[in-house]
Amino acid sequence: MKGIVLAGGSGTRMHPITRAVSKQLLPVYDKPMIYYPLSTLMLAGLRDILIITTPQDKDQFVRLLGDGAQFGINLSYAAQPEPNGLATAFLIGAEHIGADTAALVLGDNIFYGHGLGARLSAAAQLTSGALLFGYRVRDPHRYGIAELGADGALLAIEEKPSQPKSNLAITGLYFYDHDVVEIARSLTPSARGELEITDLNNVYVRRGAARLEDLGRGTAWLDTGTEDSLLAASQFVQVLEQRQGVQIACLEEVALVSGFIDAAQAYRLGEAQGNSNYGAHVMAVAQAYRAGG
Repeated sequence: MKGIVLAGGSGTRMHPITRAVSKQLLPVYDKPMIYYPLSTLMLAGLRDILIITTPQDKDQFVRLLGDGAQFGINLSYAAQPEPNGLATAFLIGAEHIGADTAALVLGDNIFYGHGLGARLSAAAQLTSGALLFGYRVRDPHRYGIAELGADGALLAIEEKPSQPKSNLAITGLYFYDHDVVEIARSLTPSARGELEITDLNNVYVRRGAARLEDLGRGTAWLDTGTEDSLLAASQFVQVLEQRQGVQIACLEEVALVSGFIDAAQAYRLGEAQGNSNYGAHVMAVAQAYRAGG
């Protein structure tokens, strides 16, 4: 399975702070926002990942993450000149995907929860259809919302409904079979001139090939697309990290735990972080792995 992080867009809802820097490079507490969705794909076991950015921001992402070799993964980059819909990620990434299955995560989405890695690894084994993740929200009119049958089957997805049929929002993490590129090519732009991810997902729904998995109360899903949600996400990460002594979305630790790199490499990456708490955590984790054999 190939991975895509969609980190384009103009970030107009957060102007002026996003006029000079990509939203996905803004800090969420102690690390750049892009670390969070990238770690999600790495936790799923994906090692071949395309990052889609705006043309003007691409060099900054490359400077931050390079080719991914330090994490034992392969990162490539592509540009999205205009923010013309989430589903265009599959047109831009068609060559990257090839004949493989694909996972897409939005660059401003954060996922955290006990056992999440195992659920993501299972999702990455998908061979046919689409697997979507739902999350219950208080304000369903702001999201793409699932309509479920009496048996819990996914019947339809409605974008920003005025009268929601449930409070189960479709999150920004999607797993698809190899048909996704052709389906994206078959879409027509919506009234706002975009290729909508909801339209793509509904093609799978109509085929009876879409499955929705409720993330449940034990998992947090955060969308950091506004100033308030960015601040809330930073506070969430701060509380967890300071109280539990963990690092959320630590790429070096995820790479080590996933077997992408060894403890010696992880330690060197921690050393390269200078005197930061982040670097100290990476070195401590690497030392613990060495001690554990």
